Amino acid sequence: MTASAASIEMDPTQPIICDQIKTRKRYLLAPGTQVREEDFGLLFYSMSGPRLFFLPSGPWLSPKFFEGQAFLEQWLDQQDHPEALAAIHRTQLAAALIQLQSKGVIREC
Repeated sequence: MTASAASIEMDPTQPIICDQIKTRKRYLLAPGTQVREEDFGLLFYSMSGPRLFFLPSGPWLSPKFFEGQAFLEQWLDQQDHPEALAAIHRTQLAAALIQLQSKGVIREC
């Protein structure tokens, strides 16, 4: 079997309708999915494919986020980073999580 890879887009040039993107969601990994931290962000491996998904989240998300304990907005506010994540980047990150959910990699809880 050959694994295929996909990058989840967080393109700042693409228009995002903020009303459609909700940051008050909690997520768990879908059954058969693993995640690990990389320099660029997170790497997801789905055994249902097998498929790899790259999420360029930088330091803002870690595998612990996918334990479903905090909403995205709460998680980002609790992180100990010298710079706050701008609202547009929060929205882009939320949109990227929705993409992962639509691909069956994570699920809302």
